[in-house]
Amino acid sequence: MQTAVLSQCDTGHNGTEPRLSITLVHHQGLTVLRDCLQSIQDHPPTVPFEVIVVDNASSEGAPEMVRREFPQVILLQNEHPRGFGANQNRAMSVARGEYLLLLNDDTRVHPRALDVLCSYLDTHPQTAVVGPRLLHPDGTLQISCYRFPSPWRSVLENLLLVAAFPGHPVIGDYRTWPHDTSREVDFVIGAAMLVRRCVLERVGGFDEAFFLYFEEIDWQRRIRQQGWQIAFCPDAVITHLGGQSTRQVRPRQLVEFNRGHLQFIRKHYGPGGALILRAMMLTGSLLRLSLWSMVALLQPARRETARAQIALWYFHLRWWSGWDRTPGLSEQAHA
Repeated sequence: MQTAVLSQCDTGHNGTEPRLSITLVHHQGLTVLRDCLQSIQDHPPTVPFEVIVVDNASSEGAPEMVRREFPQVILLQNEHPRGFGANQNRAMSVARGEYLLLLNDDTRVHPRALDVLCSYLDTHPQTAVVGPRLLHPDGTLQISCYRFPSPWRSVLENLLLVAAFPGHPVIGDYRTWPHDTSREVDFVIGAAMLVRRCVLERVGGFDEAFFLYFEEIDWQRRIRQQGWQIAFCPDAVITHLGGQSTRQVRPRQLVEFNRGHLQFIRKHYGPGGALILRAMMLTGSLLRLSLWSMVALLQPARRETARAQIALWYFHLRWWSGWDRTPGLSEQAHA
């Protein structure tokens, strides 16, 4: 299968069009977007490139800022908000590059990061997607590689077996790996991911039924099913602020995340898988509520953290049980 896949990418580059297309979706946070675009301008790749911004019906004057300060950027505007996958599909539909860098607008590109990512795909023809090392604003590592969700992994995670055996080859995940070497992974998060155009042409774009969260996981699972590899490359570094434009609507974020999780499992594992996920999320929420209540009672120094965790897992318990009716970001977008 892999030979057939690779043959469809052997098209070469004619040198007359951008080799790299950088696509961003912007919702809110004018300064965040400006800083992201400035970082690309300060640390551009050596290959010909273009930048495409989809303004997702923002309200802070982003289109005017982009036209004024970054006139070379291709600007697409939505009259009404759309989901992340739908917006990236729109951007990719006009992108001309051989490689497509899907980049969150709350990121900061470091020197050489874009060239390193392109070079990785140049030298690894079996790789469809590669992600960089992501850093928090304080310079610490941000975990950006994960195992694919599944009913089985929901059991492992909610019974805290993954936390107990993080390095186990079957049970564990990537959280104890120092992220200092290139390797194949299940998937990388959508904050920054470089993708071959031919993969988009073969597999298709994002499933727009996902409004926000899990769309990049679904996409990379479909890519892996076509025989491609997903990789992590630590030599490319990008800072990811994380959630800057949605920090004030965290309950809506949680609703959308849970919906995406359930939707992913139902799509790939059917109603039975969704039932297992719901049962394990309820079990895991109850278990964590019990543990954090004990922390709040027995460790006064950690009481504030414990209270925040209790509120978080109580929210999850209510949502997965069907009690909570908090609207998600999709309802807000269509209001």
